[in-house]
Amino acid sequence: MSQSLPVPIVAEPPRTKRIGVRTIRDRLEFLLFISPALVVLGIFLIYPAYYTIRLSFYQSNFLFNFTDWVGIDNFKNLLTNDPDFLDLSTFPPSGALINNLRWIIFYIGLSLTFGLGFAVLAVRVRYERIVKSVIFVPMAISATAVGIIWLFVYSPDFNIGVLNALIHAFDHGFHPIAWTGRDSTVNYALIFAYIWASVGFVMVVLAAAIKGISAEVLEAARVDGAGEWAIFRRVMLPMLSLPISIVTIWLFINVIKLFDIIYVMTGGGPGTTSRVIAFTMFEETFPNGRPGYGAAVAVVMLVLLLPVMIFNVRRFRSERVVT
Repeated sequence: MSQSLPVPIVAEPPRTKRIGVRTIRDRLEFLLFISPALVVLGIFLIYPAYYTIRLSFYQSNFLFNFTDWVGIDNFKNLLTNDPDFLDLSTFPPSGALINNLRWIIFYIGLSLTFGLGFAVLAVRVRYERIVKSVIFVPMAISATAVGIIWLFVYSPDFNIGVLNALIHAFDHGFHPIAWTGRDSTVNYALIFAYIWASVGFVMVVLAAAIKGISAEVLEAARVDGAGEWAIFRRVMLPMLSLPISIVTIWLFINVIKLFDIIYVMTGGGPGTTSRVIAFTMFEETFPNGRPGYGAAVAVVMLVLLLPVMIFNVRRFRSERVVT
């Protein structure tokens, strides 16, 4: 019986320990590369945020100087003594903060609903590009132009206002309504106008996400006997959760910083009925000459945005881990 030859054992060379700490040269190169971005962030983001937060504790002048320290009085007056910002003495509550809540509920909800519906239909029609282009056109228009267009649509004059003219065509006894001049309709008129301008973006993002869903997954669901509604609800919607989350955050940021369309269409009126947080900040800072009080409103905006930003960052990190 033959004996196997011994296999020579080759000694491995000693492993060199990897240096965990960067050398001084590497660190200097790293700082050199990121220094332009840090400078830009410091000048245009960090310092303005610090200045605004500090200014909110002062009663300032037109030069935005730190004149009289008032502590948290600006915030107390804003949340308890300013009915234009928050009025809880009536039902339903009113004020700029409540108007922003109304925008969050109706604007985000309807924009997502219409955008998702158009996205599902757009990927199924024959002339997809044309349909998408038509729906996306309002998104390419500035908010100022959107406001002017909808001022004509809402005009109480039958010869100008498209909406009143359409209603009058079916009901000759109809009296024209000043949609942007009534407390009960002005906010919803503004919301619908901005939905018209935002649905195109939602549709394009979600349509691209729908096209990214594997055709094999949808076909397998159909083979298993699932109907189109079941496929949409149980297959497509879960796979669209991340794009819908991104679009929702974009819409939320739009609501919090909303200003231009309200300034163009109503100027915050009638009275102060259509004011929102960003519009209040502008009014208090410039026309009313209270930069400190306006800075307090800006800090409230920042507080409302921070949880959304933190959620966004965590969501992206979790998605990276999963993939």
